[in-house]
Amino acid sequence: MVSSMADDVFKALADPTRRRILDELVDRDGQTLFEICARLVTKHGLGLSRQAISQHLAVLESADLVRSRRQGRYKFHDLNTEPLERVVTRWLRPGTPESTP
Repeated sequence: MVSSMADDVFKALADPTRRRILDELVDRDGQTLFEICARLVTKHGLGLSRQAISQHLAVLESADLVRSRRQGRYKFHDLNTEPLERVVTRWLRPGTPESTP
């Protein structure tokens, strides 16, 4: 099960656009899709459609790196570092139950 979660994390991190989205959420957590799109355009020059960014966010959510929450009619995206911590712990602390194949 840990391998499957690690595979999802690595797949999500493989794309540079998704890494930039995570960078933006590190900088300011709890952004809407519109805010993320605007920051990607202004800071990184990425002119992707909202639909494309939404698809990237879906991959990040399936890897549990991003969690979304609704408030009224707005959907906010928050960074979740737990999957990264599990992956890193797997190799930094050999002998823990998570490090078994």
